[in-house]
Amino acid sequence: MLEHAIAILPELWVALGQTMTMLGIGLLAAVLLGGPLGVLLFLIADGQSLQSRPAALLVGWLVNTVRSFPFIILLVALVPFTRWLVGTSIGPLAASVSLSIAAIAYFARLVEQNLKDVPRGVIEAAHAMGASELQIVLRVLLVEARAGLVLALTVLSISFLSYSAVAGVVGGGGIGDLAIRYGYYRFETDVMVLTVAVLIALVQLIQFTGTRIARRIDQR
Repeated sequence: MLEHAIAILPELWVALGQTMTMLGIGLLAAVLLGGPLGVLLFLIADGQSLQSRPAALLVGWLVNTVRSFPFIILLVALVPFTRWLVGTSIGPLAASVSLSIAAIAYFARLVEQNLKDVPRGVIEAAHAMGASELQIVLRVLLVEARAGLVLALTVLSISFLSYSAVAGVVGGGGIGDLAIRYGYYRFETDVMVLTVAVLIALVQLIQFTGTRIARRIDQR
């Protein structure tokens, strides 16, 4: 049975590249769109400088709606939008659309929670010195919460690595697709074990790297 695992090594490299592509696009969307969305959620909440209950309810409802979908259902529900956006509903690029939307909502909440941990006195001191809202966000909130944000991004990366594997079930490609085609449909257990080992190694690498970076930049 070991020869099966050796024979699919070229396909494994392709699948690994597809998984990294999906994960990279999803994380990029999370940082560029989910990060600012999380900051907005924090600023418009009760007791904050841009407090607005209607806006907080609306934005919070949208974020929670996306997060309430199991990923595989979200993947299927977004097929028409995905096909319109990228021209296809299968493959890594198509799966990246659903991953990105889910990652934006997920990371927004993580950012909001980390900003809530910033001491209120630090924010008030910045206000007292005449800092603008943008300065407070960039030089106070994000700086004070940076270690927590790195850990949040680490958690997101690991969660969405498993999501990318789920995408393989519906033709998304990647390691999940390889595991389903060989390990499940063809009952090649050695291939399944190999793909699981690769995923475990990736999770350990992501967690180790994220933890080290967070410790290095934590000034508390």
